[in-house]
Amino acid sequence: MQPPTESGKLSLMAHNRQHGKIIEEGTGDGSPDVPTGHEVIAGYLKTIDGSPGVYRMLGVQGEVLYVGKARNLRKRVSSYSRLTGHTARIGRMIAATASMMFLTTRTETEALLLEQNLIKQLKPRYNVLLRDDKSFPHILLTKGVEFPQIKKHRGRRSEAGEYFGPFASAGAVNRTLNQLQRVFLLRDCTDADFATRTRPCLQHQIARCCAPCVGKVSVQDYAELVADASRFLKGQSSEVQANLAKQMNAASAAMEYERAGALRDRINALTQVQSTQGINPRTVQEADVIALHIEGGQACVQVFFIRAHQNWGNRAYFPRTGSGAGAAEVLEGFIGQFYDNKQPPPLLLLSHDIENRDLMDEALSAKLGRKVQLLIPQRGERKELVVGAERNARESLARRLAESASQARLLEGTAAAFGLKAVPKRIEVYDNSHIQGSHAVGAMIVAGPDGFMKSSYRKFNIKSDDITPGDDFGMMKEVLTRRLKRLLKEDPERKSENWPDLLLIDGGAGQISAVRQIMEELGVSDIPYIGVAKGTDRDAGKEEFYRPGKRAFALPFNDPVLYFVQRLRDEAHRFAIGTHRAKRKKATFANPLDEVPGVGAGRKRALLAHFGSAKAASRAGLVDLKAVDGISDALAQVIYDFFHDKG
Repeated sequence: MQPPTESGKLSLMAHNRQHGKIIEEGTGDGSPDVPTGHEVIAGYLKTIDGSPGVYRMLGVQGEVLYVGKARNLRKRVSSYSRLTGHTARIGRMIAATASMMFLTTRTETEALLLEQNLIKQLKPRYNVLLRDDKSFPHILLTKGVEFPQIKKHRGRRSEAGEYFGPFASAGAVNRTLNQLQRVFLLRDCTDADFATRTRPCLQHQIARCCAPCVGKVSVQDYAELVADASRFLKGQSSEVQANLAKQMNAASAAMEYERAGALRDRINALTQVQSTQGINPRTVQEADVIALHIEGGQACVQVFFIRAHQNWGNRAYFPRTGSGAGAAEVLEGFIGQFYDNKQPPPLLLLSHDIENRDLMDEALSAKLGRKVQLLIPQRGERKELVVGAERNARESLARRLAESASQARLLEGTAAAFGLKAVPKRIEVYDNSHIQGSHAVGAMIVAGPDGFMKSSYRKFNIKSDDITPGDDFGMMKEVLTRRLKRLLKEDPERKSENWPDLLLIDGGAGQISAVRQIMEELGVSDIPYIGVAKGTDRDAGKEEFYRPGKRAFALPFNDPVLYFVQRLRDEAHRFAIGTHRAKRKKATFANPLDEVPGVGAGRKRALLAHFGSAKAASRAGLVDLKAVDGISDALAQVIYDFFHDKG
């Protein structure tokens, strides 16, 4: 997206100067004397024109209520200044508006993109918001080497190669990779492992790799395997299968029965891959099927990924509906935010029309670099795909509503059991993990009305040198201090939803004492916190709960709140242990060459290929280092000094 025009910046600055008094007055204690509603909005009509742009509606405390785009800012603002003709949702929003901000753009498409960026950043109350927006995994066939690697990839496409996807989950990618390796025998090892191998690995022994690392296959034959894998992932599976069948018959005719049997096994594996792809549409080569279902003020969007005539899985999303937005607005908001960090396919099949389909067409086409169509199919196979996605959306939302009702009861029970003033909407649970103080980490998990909020999980590497190894109290102090200091810095007025309503600490009286000290030091006195200890026998079901200044107590063995707290604690424990193991594994397999300044992936491969191991490279003399391809005299000196001048 191009930056706003200079006139847009000046327009925003002018409106801030002109209406800064209203925002400033409303930023204090939210005084009821601050004017709000239609008259405030009408006052802006004198200073804006018919340019396209983005507007923000602000409350009496300066909080962003709504972000919108307009083809004609004056016309859109004029519609809000009318006294009648609004839905209940828009009426509430207008009544709460104390001021507005504007930013003009060059085009309507630019306004659409800017609007979605601001919504994701500011999370206004009345906007549709996609809350789970992680990237999807792909399969990558690398390029630029004699023996390309096939692997799972997530994130930016910074590595050279062919990307296939997206897949709905990491599990779907792993299953497909497993089968593809049985069919095409491509290597999945890293370049560093590949460069240093002297004999075939286990993957070759179980017929999952043709062992190019030790010369078991020629460059030309391996290239043919790579080409077959690429054709299959592009949907040309029948051509690949026919070619394998031809080779098998030829091997059988030449009485090369072992080779014929291996080819037969590859054909069987290929058939299994095709059968696990689910429904494979004949007339849709590449598309995302997006279906929406709204019920009870909540929405579910199901996205099915069709690539190379194959169904590569689906995922359900539950966007926030902005206090009751309609289907067209919800779906438009979802699409704009969903493809903000993803590449769209050339075809989107939708269950409902959206408000600005032409603008979304243009925005997505610019992102893809070719024409993107948004269609609402009425018949045929495309319609069947949308109907299937709608059914999944309806069923997913029904399960979600049932789970939400159960979760609401548990949160109400938690408030009653622990004597809280209000039902908690955000519970943060803390735990530590270490082995005799080494590789120590802290973990925070979050739960709310919709269950576990995994996008809000946080891990903390213990940094303080003053903590005695194994000091759980000291680690908890550091973790909680860092967490609360960040909240106080980023949101001192507590306008966001990031402040917890309840803290659950894995531990007893000692941990609670440490938490109380932190709270007093930071001046945070209104967040309740409870320690969860396993009790004298350390058996599940005999947990004891500790509150500051009160005696420990237990809940009845069959109390649903007890099971709920156990699940929260176990999830925090799982996350903490997983984080600790990942840190320990990274340290175990750390390569000392990674720390040498100026040595990137390519030079590291060259050093490993030349010396055979990182240890041998670290012991090499200066003359030997200079003899490595790609290592200059200056860099050789840097490497030598790094390993020999540490004292």
